[in-house]
Amino acid sequence: MKKVIDAKDLKYRELNSNIRLVLGQSHFSDKKIEGRVEITLNNVLGHRYIGDGLKEDHLININGIPGNDLAAFMDGPTIEVFDNGQDGIGNTMNAGKVIIHGDVGDIIGYSMRGGEIYIEKNVGFRCGIHMKSYQEKIPVIVIGGSAGNFLGEYMAGGIIILLGLYRQELAYFPYWGTERLVGDYIGTGMHGGVIYIRGDVASHKLGKEVKIVQIDKEDEKILNKYIDNYCQYFDTDKGDIKTDQFIKLIPFSHRPYGRLYTY
Repeated sequence: MKKVIDAKDLKYRELNSNIRLVLGQSHFSDKKIEGRVEITLNNVLGHRYIGDGLKEDHLININGIPGNDLAAFMDGPTIEVFDNGQDGIGNTMNAGKVIIHGDVGDIIGYSMRGGEIYIEKNVGFRCGIHMKSYQEKIPVIVIGGSAGNFLGEYMAGGIIILLGLYRQELAYFPYWGTERLVGDYIGTGMHGGVIYIRGDVASHKLGKEVKIVQIDKEDEKILNKYIDNYCQYFDTDKGDIKTDQFIKLIPFSHRPYGRLYTY
């Protein structure tokens, strides 16, 4: 089933209520939806909370710029945004995919615990903060461009991949110049998970809790899998992206601040 919703004259509450009604996930409807539903949202402009808490394998296409907390607590659908995104995308997301054809703001994947987020270009500050994983759930964020300060802050699990393909198009941080790949304080407080960065990173940019280690065969499999997805979603040539161009960051300890509280 396919459905088109024009968000132009709708408040964010009305828009989200309409989406839930179509998917049969509204408190005001007990209608059971069979099969995958594809919803296209037109004229989206700052509408908050799209996709929040939605379940099952549905598809939401967004034409326009959604507001904060896109896909928060989402548990299954795929959301594809054909423009930029704002802050808090994937907040505590449990499953599903988010694909953004542009730049995004801060705290992407905050406390994310499952699913995948693909950003075509650049992200702001604190991307991946408090990401975590449990058993078979491994959240993944793939960033095509550059990242701001505190990438992977307090990260407890999951995977962040930074490709650096758009580092010369820093729409969010023009004062950085044209060569900056990632900001400072990478992995501060990190105690789980892994960060892959395509390119060299100066040691002074790293948080005290992380170290650089060599890429191995298992890392190459992980990188190839998610880079393939990125290239497919954004029609990008993979030829120039080699796994031997990446560094790998992991935490020194699973309890970096243990001594601050106990002896």
